[in-house]
Amino acid sequence: MQRLIPTGEAARPVTFAEVAQPVPEPDEALIKVEAFAPNRGETFLLEHPRPGALPGKDIAGLVVQAAADGSGPGIGTRVVGHPAQGGWATYAAVPTHSLAVLPDSIDSARAAALPLAGITALRLLRTAGSLAGRRVLLTGASGGVGHYVTELAVGAGAELTAVTATPARGERLAELGAHVVHEVGAAQGPFDVVLESTGGPALPLALSKVRPGGTLVWFGQASRTPVTLDFFDLLGGPERVTIQHFHYAEAPYGSDLATLVRLVEQGRLHPEIDRVTDWARTADTLVDLRERRIRGKAVLLTGGTR
Repeated sequence: MQRLIPTGEAARPVTFAEVAQPVPEPDEALIKVEAFAPNRGETFLLEHPRPGALPGKDIAGLVVQAAADGSGPGIGTRVVGHPAQGGWATYAAVPTHSLAVLPDSIDSARAAALPLAGITALRLLRTAGSLAGRRVLLTGASGGVGHYVTELAVGAGAELTAVTATPARGERLAELGAHVVHEVGAAQGPFDVVLESTGGPALPLALSKVRPGGTLVWFGQASRTPVTLDFFDLLGGPERVTIQHFHYAEAPYGSDLATLVRLVEQGRLHPEIDRVTDWARTADTLVDLRERRIRGKAVLLTGGTR
């Protein structure tokens, strides 16, 4: 079968290799991958790939071999999955606890756009707590996570301000109900909750806009610049602010995937997909994703999708 493997080269981060088909563990199903969606964080890992790295976390496809332990969906079932690695391939072995069944109404491209970004959004909003009537600031909002967070938070009754680099990257967020600004400094606080994913100088500025007793949830560092906090600057800002570190990753994922599928099926969540193309263009797509030339998600098709 074919698999995309890292090259360590910035201009062409992956290449195709002919490899043996994976042998599933007893609690894993073998999935014929129809579509997969890379994440910007994965592009950073590809710059200095660890030995034996097999990229790929977000996939959709068809079960061709059910799990030997009897768990999970049977042969012929369409699924969305979130394996730990190895999804950018013709076949992937995925733990059944990290699969969800797809209805006929959701195609593989939309399904593949759901896992990492969608799970992150769900778990991030659970961390933030009830949002009805609360003022929320979201930085780095124009990626896959940001679009899901915006639609879900606005749907839950939040008054959400989204920060994007350019007006074009904020168009869809505005349609979803966000107030869009293009610098953190332009956001009119105070905010009950700040969801911060940029790092660098943006985080201290966002922190200064939290109301007394409010919360900043730090879930990324897209700028790739470390954060510096000055104690005396904090003294001049809001009192008793909580800074909470967040990372989405903790299996199992199946329940959250099923929730995302249900929300899409009900028309309450709409994957924002900027590009759908053949997986022969994966390397170019990864570069565009890394350089922020893609809004929302990109999806690669392996062939035979529906």
